[in-house]
Parts: sequence; C-alpha cells; structure tokens
Amino acid sequence: MKKSLIALAVMVASGAALAQSSVTLYGVADAGIGKIESGSGGKSPANDASNKTEFLSASKMNNGDSRLGVRGVEDLGGGLKAGFTFETGLDLDNGAATSSAFWSRGANLWLGGGWGRFTMGREYTTSYDAGRAWELTGAANYSVISNTYGWAGAGSRNNSQFKYTSPNFGGFSAMIGYMLKADNGDRAKWDLGLKYANGPIGVGLGVNKVKDGKTNYALGGKYNFGSFALAASYNQTSSGSLRRRGYSLGGQAKFNAFTVTLDLTRDSKNEIGGKKFTNGVLEGKYALSKRTFVYAAYLRLDGDNNYGIGIRHNF
Repeated sequence: MKKSLIALAVMVASGAALAQSSVTLYGVADAGIGKIESGSGGKSPANDASNKTEFLSASKMNNGDSRLGVRGVEDLGGGLKAGFTFETGLDLDNGAATSSAFWSRGANLWLGGGWGRFTMGREYTTSYDAGRAWELTGAANYSVISNTYGWAGAGSRNNSQFKYTSPNFGGFSAMIGYMLKADNGDRAKWDLGLKYANGPIGVGLGVNKVKDGKTNYALGGKYNFGSFALAASYNQTSSGSLRRRGYSLGGQAKFNAFTVTLDLTRDSKNEIGGKKFTNGVLEGKYALSKRTFVYAAYLRLDGDNNYGIGIRHNF
C-alpha cells in the first residue's frame, strides 16, 4: 500500500511538472512555379535563380521558406520563464535542408519575465523585427523592402547574438542586439530596434552598425484604414564605405478573402549598384482558410523581372 501511494505521488508530481512545460512542433509548406532573373547564372537549389520557368521552393519568389521548427517554454515560477527555438529550412524541390547548418533559421535559448526577454543564439535581427511593424507583404521573400535595402542592411538573422526585448508598453517596445568582436569577423556589431504597434498604427525604427562601417537605418510607418492600408519608409544600407539610400511608398486593399498589395522603392543614392533604381512588388493573395492561401507576385528588382505563383500552408 505504501509503495502504491509513493508511486501515485511521483505520478502526480511528474504531471504537475509537465503541466508547467510545453513543446510545440510547427512549420510552413510553400511551393509554386515562376521565374527568377535576379541573381541568375545557373541553377541554385537555394534560390532557383536560373532565369527559367520552373518549380519554386525556398526562393526569392516564394511567399516564404518552407520550414520545420520546435519551440518550448517552461514556467519557472514567480513570473520567470525559460524557452528555446530550433528551426530548419526545407527545400520542397528535393526535401533537402536549405543550408549546411541544419538549424539555420533559428537556434536560441531565452529567459523572460515581466522585465522583458533575453535571448542568446541565432535569432531575428532587431532591424528586421522593427521593419515587420510596417512592411506590407508580411515580410515575404519577395518583399521589395528586404530585396532592395535588406532590412536596414542587417538581414533577417544574426549568429551568436545577445538580444534584449523590452515588455510592451501600450504598443511600444524596444530591442537591442549585440554580437561580440570574436563572433563577427573581428568586428563587433550592434542593432537597435524601436517599435510601436497599436490599433491601426504600426511604426518601426531599425538602426545598426558594424565596427568601422557605416550606420544603417530604416524608419517606416503604416496606417490601416480597415479595408485599406498605406505605408512609407526611408532606408539606408551600406557595403563597406558604399551606401544605398532611398524611400518606399505602398498601399494594400482587402476585399473579403482577397488582398492586393503594391509597394514601391526609389533610390535617392546608390553607390553600391552605381545607378538609381525604382523597384516594386505587386502581390495578390487569396485566403482559402486561416492557415492556407494562394498567391501571385511580380517583383521588379534593379532592372530584373521576377514572378511567382504558389500556395502556402502554415501548421
């Protein structure tokens, strides 16, 4: 009887511990057909940039990369939580991982509470986080902002990053990321993001700098009128001592399950490409459900024409 009571107590204690922890499997499946002229010069499994009409997966003209991820969180008590995220990209051309680093999309550990969250590892850059507050396509692969100015030159992810995200104060939050000198090619990097997202308004400022490099920045805002939304931004990215600077203006209209977006950029300075370009993306999406939609997009990028048609399912 005593042994049975002990076993029951262990089971109850284990159940309580499990109730405080959770692990979630999630992912995206995205594939389609199209042609990518930008960056062409031969078949590349990573971006399908062959300048021929072909199957598209994990490419510039997919809405997003297919992926499989696992994330977990444990309640440590007193408002303190610990968690992790591991995420890999998948190429539906052949089922291969999209990078030699298997968890290339995310590999991090975090600790959080009422004071905010501190994350260590491969994670989103704060400039990317700030840009998502106002970018119209939902940070799609074919976003004209990301393809022209690269999320304020920071890209979407950093390796070996220490990142702090503040609590949300009525829609306002701040983020700071830092990479040590030894972890970034002997040049330390900092990345600051400020974001306001409340009701119809979304505003984001991303500023980042690598030691001895130029300061990159992007300031943008979006206002949602209900069925319509407008967004604008000003951006600067750099490559060494060369800079690319310009602005964007775009609009979005929703008609029940159908959404159409037009977003344009115009260079005011382009030392990197040596020529000022007007770029743009035209996107149409039709929601089949809350988790699945079909899309078609045309991207004009630095004189090249790219298009894609596909379907995306989130799970």
